[in-house]
Amino acid sequence: MSEMNMEELLAQQAVPDLQEKTVVTGEVVQVSRDEAYVDIGYKQEIPVPKRELAYPEPASAEDVVKVGDKIDVYIVSLGGDNGGVLSKVKADRMVAWKEMEKLKEEGKTVEAHINQVVKGGLVASVDGLRGFIPASQMELHFVKDLSVYLDQTVEVEIIEIDIHKQRLVLSRRSLLEAEREKREEEVFSQLEAGQTVRGTVKRLVDYGAFIDIGGVDGLAHISDLSWTRVKHPSDVLEVGQQLDVYVKNVDVENKRISLSVKDTMRDPWLDNAEKYNEGDIIEGKVIKLTDFGAFMEIDPGFDGLIPMGELAEKRIERADEAVHVGDEVRVKILRIDTKRKRISLSITKAKNA
Repeated sequence: MSEMNMEELLAQQAVPDLQEKTVVTGEVVQVSRDEAYVDIGYKQEIPVPKRELAYPEPASAEDVVKVGDKIDVYIVSLGGDNGGVLSKVKADRMVAWKEMEKLKEEGKTVEAHINQVVKGGLVASVDGLRGFIPASQMELHFVKDLSVYLDQTVEVEIIEIDIHKQRLVLSRRSLLEAEREKREEEVFSQLEAGQTVRGTVKRLVDYGAFIDIGGVDGLAHISDLSWTRVKHPSDVLEVGQQLDVYVKNVDVENKRISLSVKDTMRDPWLDNAEKYNEGDIIEGKVIKLTDFGAFMEIDPGFDGLIPMGELAEKRIERADEAVHVGDEVRVKILRIDTKRKRISLSITKAKNA
């Protein structure tokens, strides 16, 4: 009996000098769904629950480790029925926090996996550490529903780190700003007025449409969306639509690009004008009276002007002395000005034709 006691004593003395609050390397000797048993050279193998094997907590310990794996664990405490309390998560974090500090000093980026939406932003996992991305640091613009980012992995920059408070603040916005600036430089260095480029409608506003061309937004004013009158941009365009746009102006200094959708298409006025010749006798309806004459509709959306002196053979002061809105009149085409898009008509010369 005394000999056995001596062997036990020698075995106990052979146990390495393990210290609480330190990191040691152990071997996984058994794995189940809820825990893994790890041999750190103590008098018994110590179970490590799955929540202490990885962050976020895995569905099963078997998803993280297997028998024979050598892993670093943090000794929370030794003794008790289980032999002690170990944590791979804490060991990983100690290494990870130091690595995060180094990466921040070097200005390097990290990959963050979005796990949760919380008040004011998003919680993300970065090499086992819990990081926070403020809502204002996720995009270049305001995002109403942050849940669209759940389960995504994004590249971020470390903007604040405090190991003692276990605080890690991340930003995606700073990277997006740098990327936007780079794209802007490329686009503005190549873009010139007079070019026709491919774009995507990003946003519609009352006064026009913002269209993305190569990662930079340009504005197409509502008057440049169509050859016909447009009440609202949504009447002719929709967000996400891809189309060709004409570059009207590039203001490099103020980073502004003026675009036109209608200038990529042939003006329908010209198509209508080609159907007629100067000297033709045609008929149409008077649609508007002005101080300088009357407008007659030649075709729907296509009209010409009858100057005051061409309305009647006698001298008149007002157009309504000769014609009224709705009158059907016979006129002669005097001039077709394709540059100014104007057609001059005459009632008096049609009578003499």
